[in-house]
Amino acid sequence: MENKLNKRVALFVSTLCSFITPFMGASVNVALPSIGKEFGMDAILLNWVTTAYLLSAAIFLVPFGRIADIYGRKRIFSYGVLIYSIASFFSAICKTGYLLIYCRVLQGVGGAMIFGTGVAILTSVFPVGERGKVLGINTASVYLGLSIGPFVGGFLVEHFGWRSLFWVNVLLGGVAFIFIIWKLKGEWAEARGERFDFIGSIIYGISLIMLMYGFSQLPSKIGLILILCSVLSGWSFIQWEMKNKVPILNITLFKGNPVFAFSNLAALINYSATSASGFLLSLYLQYIKGLGPQNTGLILIAQPIIMTVFSPFAGKLSDRIEPRILSSIGMGLTCFGLLLFVFLGKETSLGFIIFSLSILGFGFAFFSSPNTNAVMSSVEKKCYGVASATLGTMRIIGQMLSMGVAMLLFAVNMGGIQITPECHLLFLNSMKTAFIIFAVICFCGIFASLARGNIKNKQ
Repeated sequence: MENKLNKRVALFVSTLCSFITPFMGASVNVALPSIGKEFGMDAILLNWVTTAYLLSAAIFLVPFGRIADIYGRKRIFSYGVLIYSIASFFSAICKTGYLLIYCRVLQGVGGAMIFGTGVAILTSVFPVGERGKVLGINTASVYLGLSIGPFVGGFLVEHFGWRSLFWVNVLLGGVAFIFIIWKLKGEWAEARGERFDFIGSIIYGISLIMLMYGFSQLPSKIGLILILCSVLSGWSFIQWEMKNKVPILNITLFKGNPVFAFSNLAALINYSATSASGFLLSLYLQYIKGLGPQNTGLILIAQPIIMTVFSPFAGKLSDRIEPRILSSIGMGLTCFGLLLFVFLGKETSLGFIIFSLSILGFGFAFFSSPNTNAVMSSVEKKCYGVASATLGTMRIIGQMLSMGVAMLLFAVNMGGIQITPECHLLFLNSMKTAFIIFAVICFCGIFASLARGNIKNKQ
């Protein structure tokens, strides 16, 4: 009975936190104009309000996943929720734009501690036969947070101000922290006693900083130089980790484990192909179709509703059917949905848009849950934290790359002009090109998903 209660608590706090963090990231974008107006921030500083969080989370995800494996996943998870809540509190009361950016960095640290341990705790608590279903529920909460963030965030900003976003996170984070301390029993640290790789962590962090900052500077020369330096730094990181007896990221997980390697590659491809779709469609519906924020949100919510309903089903199905089959079907549906958006125009009906979003929702559901199940079922228990953190890193890097593609196309096609109904042809061309690129990327992801092999014979 106690074990059953502990499973429910683990599922509740992990799912709640898996919703909070992406919800915050997605909803803050809606609040940027209000934040910029209050603090007098230019476009570059406003961009850092979003980028600081993503960059901080990406840098610390894998290190904290490893630390959790050594010192305890519940401990790092609870610290992460606490830090995230504290950072949200100071974000809500900050008086300058720079202070808000610093708070967002701290929020990213807390988010990394949550990302790197939440799924690992679920995998530790639930056995193989039950794992797919709960991972499906968890995945649904992630996509729900990412998808409804702009709509709910817009409502909160319009009626209660941008600071209300952070107060909501303080409240939800406080609830999660209380349940962790009060109800979640046990600790999981299968790598207890092993050393932590500080040098590898530093090289890893520098490589990601140069990659993400360099991508944000494209198509300038400094952007290309930074990306090249990032590639060289990443190669150095791989060489160091392969020689290290206690690496922060066990490269052998990729080298000798095609299921783990190709599942993470498929996740990176999927997020790179889809993460900017909500951003692009939000602009399209408001600037081209002339809808208000609330009606835009009501249309965009079609995708998360489909995804939320079918992710648990797809996850449960992956306990019986090979995840690579289900994930590949999901990737194919996602590719089809992205292709449909290529045909959007000024006169496109809202019914066609909702239908296309529904296809995308089905694709998300049938890819993500089985893919997460494949990743976590392909490693030993002592590597759950690193595996969870690696998958989370794929998501964040994918988000950055997806937004980078969209911003690059805007810069090339539209220059520095503001998006208005008068320049709708330039915007539509940029958007259609983006969806063509995303669909091609997603099509390639089908083969990465199929190449992973089976996991049933590994369990």
